[in-house]
Amino acid sequence: MPALPPIRLGVNVDHIATVRNARGGRHPDPVKAAEIAIAAGADGITAHLREDRRHIVDDDVARLKARIKKPLNLEMAATPEMVEIACKIQPHAACIVPERRAERTTEGGLDAAGQRDLLRAAVGQLSRAGIRVSLFIAAEPAQIEAASAIGAPVIEIHTGTWCDALTKGDRLGAEAEFARIAGGAALAVRAGLEVHAGHGFDFISAEKIAALGEIVELNIGHFLVGEAVFGGLDAAVRRMRRAMDHGRGSRATGTA
Repeated sequence: MPALPPIRLGVNVDHIATVRNARGGRHPDPVKAAEIAIAAGADGITAHLREDRRHIVDDDVARLKARIKKPLNLEMAATPEMVEIACKIQPHAACIVPERRAERTTEGGLDAAGQRDLLRAAVGQLSRAGIRVSLFIAAEPAQIEAASAIGAPVIEIHTGTWCDALTKGDRLGAEAEFARIAGGAALAVRAGLEVHAGHGFDFISAEKIAALGEIVELNIGHFLVGEAVFGGLDAAVRRMRRAMDHGRGSRATGTA
C-alpha cells in the first residue's frame, strides 16, 4: 500500500483567550501560544471570532495575521459583520461554522443544504477576496452535495459524535460514526472537495482519524489547551503531531 501524504495539524488558540478573558488583560496571549504551537509542529493556526467575542477578539485576529508565519484559518459565522472582517484581515482560510449564543461550543455542523443562498453569497464574497473557504458540516451526503453546489472548495467534517462515542467506550456507536465519516470523506473527494476534520479530538482519536487518507487536515484546540495546563503547550502539540503522523501510517479501524 503506498504511503499517504502527510496530514496537516491546525491548532486552535481560542481557549488560550478564554483563560485570558477570565481575568482581563493580555495574559496568556493567544498570539504567543500560536507561535509556540508553530515551533512545535503545527502547520497552521485556527481562531474563532464569535459574534459575542467570548474568547478571541478582533485585535487577536489582526495580530495573528501580522505575526504568525503559518496560515491563519478564521472560524466565523456567515454574517455580514464577519464576512466584512474576514475580507479586511484576509486570513489564508475561513471556515464557516454555525453559531448560537447559548452554546458552550460549536455543537454540530452547518445546515448547508437548508442555507444554500446565504452560504453561496458568503462563500462567493470571501472567495473573491482571495480567501480559501471551508464549510463545517456533518458527514452526510446531502450536506456534502450542498457544499459542492454552493462553491466551497473545502469541507471540515464535524467529528464530535464519533469522538464522544470513543470516550464513552461505545464501540458500536464509534464504528457506525467512523464509517459515516469515512464514507462522507470519500464522497467529498469524489466531488472534488478538500476534506478537513475537527471537534472533540484527543491523542487517540486524532491518531485513528489520521489514517483516513481522504482527510488532509485536523483542527484541534480545546484538548491541547487542557493538556498544556499539565505539561506545556509545546509538549502537547509535539505529542499530537507524533500521534497524527503515526496514525497516518496505520490502517484505520475507528474503534477504541
